[in-house]
Amino acid sequence: PSSSSPPQSQPPQVVELTVAAGTPLRVVVDRETRVRQSGQPVRGKLIAPIYSFDRLVVPAGTRVEGRIAEVAPVPKGKRTLAAMNGDFSPVHQMRLEFTALNMPGGRQLPIHTTVTPGSNGVLEFVPAATAKEQEGGLKGEAHKKLEEARSQVKQEWSTVRQLWYAPGKVRKLERLAMSRSPYRPQYIDAGTGFNATLQQPLQFGRELHATADLKAVGTRPPAGSIVRAWLATPLSSATATRGTPVEAVLSEPLFASGKLMLPEGSLVKGTVLQVRPGRRLNRHGQLRIVFHEIVPPGGQEQQVQASLEGIEVARGDHLKLDSEGGAEVTTPKSVYLGTGVEIALAASSGLDRDAGHPNPSGGAGTNAANGLSGFGLVGSVLTTAARSRIVATSFGVYGAGLSVYSHFLTRGRDVVYPRYMSMMMGVGGPPRQGPAAQPRR
Repeated sequence: PSSSSPPQSQPPQVVELTVAAGTPLRVVVDRETRVRQSGQPVRGKLIAPIYSFDRLVVPAGTRVEGRIAEVAPVPKGKRTLAAMNGDFSPVHQMRLEFTALNMPGGRQLPIHTTVTPGSNGVLEFVPAATAKEQEGGLKGEAHKKLEEARSQVKQEWSTVRQLWYAPGKVRKLERLAMSRSPYRPQYIDAGTGFNATLQQPLQFGRELHATADLKAVGTRPPAGSIVRAWLATPLSSATATRGTPVEAVLSEPLFASGKLMLPEGSLVKGTVLQVRPGRRLNRHGQLRIVFHEIVPPGGQEQQVQASLEGIEVARGDHLKLDSEGGAEVTTPKSVYLGTGVEIALAASSGLDRDAGHPNPSGGAGTNAANGLSGFGLVGSVLTTAARSRIVATSFGVYGAGLSVYSHFLTRGRDVVYPRYMSMMMGVGGPPRQGPAAQPRR
């Protein structure tokens, strides 16, 4: 009788735990820092963990050491324009460097990075609006998983906010007063985000994986799965066109039923589905992107259904996501209130509030408020000292006119997705069919 040889077990696969060059480290400054000079130390913390393949290598909250590498002088033209608006200390452009990670256990890991602003202010997480379940959408268990993931991300973001120290009420009032002063110290606010892009890879050794443990890698994730990614393709509603390719990179691995489905570094591909630039009369831009392919490292493309479930932007961007992941800039209600107050001040500056007749000098309080509206603290001092209704009215009309133009007549703001923007996406299930899935070529 012929003897059959027993099946040979496949050798384990060796995976190098390397954080590739080009990977962004998301850093927030955890304390308010006044900008004084080059070489000044700047410290922050990671607000997102760093993974390599399927392994956590640097946890969130790790302290990051850095410095102000350069403070550029302000061009004369910019300084002159700022002075005309009552600002004699315009903001300097600066360049930061983050040079080390203080790892758990006390080890300091040197890093070489290129730092770019992660936002134009303090970061916040903007989730997509929740829509009612519709036929053809996520249902049952998948919908429940998606809602649970959204709640978890909101809770995680609340925890992230505790990594930095927000100023108290007294400090906020001090900063508000300084913002109206002609000489304004420059600060990096606590919570300001930066992207520190690695220029050299970080090595964390290697690990062995049984071949059976990697069989699920690259297969379609179950419906309702949530992945974290960073945007590799910068986008703006001012320049993007329908059909523009979009790519994102998974920043964390995805597991399902204890099996690795997508390792860190997997590529997510999509396109711009809808775009409208900002237009005159303060009509803001809109941008909608869809993702429909996932490519694991060294694997094959997999068609999937994906939706944008949340983005991380600056608080002052005033972005809103609808239930399908479309973004639109909104106008805060405070704009209408502020402009209305400035118009009312300009209109009332020449009337005596008690008698209702023209007042040659105007009220001291009204004059100061009109000066503040037009040229900040400098204008307030000038109109108070001049005690002239004409001067106060001129300053008030200038401030009101500038507010009306900038908030209602000028071109609206565009939706801007910067490179390295952090995103949360829902993936899984078969790709969508119909015009919503594949944009026109």
